[in-house]
Amino acid sequence: MFPTTVAGTPEYVLRPVAADPSPDLLLTPLSGPARSVRQWLTTFHLVFVAVDPFARQSRWIIPTAARILSVFDQADCRVAWLVTGRPEDCRAFLGEWSTRILTFADPDATAVKGFGLERLPALVHLGIDGSVVGASEGWDPPAWKEIMARLAKTLAWLPPTIPGPGDPGPFAGAPV
Repeated sequence: MFPTTVAGTPEYVLRPVAADPSPDLLLTPLSGPARSVRQWLTTFHLVFVAVDPFARQSRWIIPTAARILSVFDQADCRVAWLVTGRPEDCRAFLGEWSTRILTFADPDATAVKGFGLERLPALVHLGIDGSVVGASEGWDPPAWKEIMARLAKTLAWLPPTIPGPGDPGPFAGAPV
């Protein structure tokens, strides 16, 4: 659920959530060949933030998402960006984060759609079995906090502070 305000009163709207992807769905990193979801999950969970380099809502979340993903970069999971753009779009949009955190280029949004995502940015946690353990579309701090707390508990890791100082207020994100 995502909070919205109607005439000053919070109202909760149910939104679709991510779907388990096909194990054969390909994810293409900036440096290396495409591999299937099944191959990316052989040893570790996969946690990614999907962003659109052409949507301002995705731009707003980059510092926050980078901070959150960085907390888990030494944990027993893969952290990544999934960018709906060409490799050069990924590099231009993410800057140094495109080399510091695994980055998948998804120029035609095939992977984003394969995960059933409809709004970006989105946070997705895939378990080793390929199922979506947690997902949130848009920047919904309580939902992101819950997903990261569950991941931290699974990995015996300390979760990040969400929201953190300087993080934006909640927003629904942009349509894919």
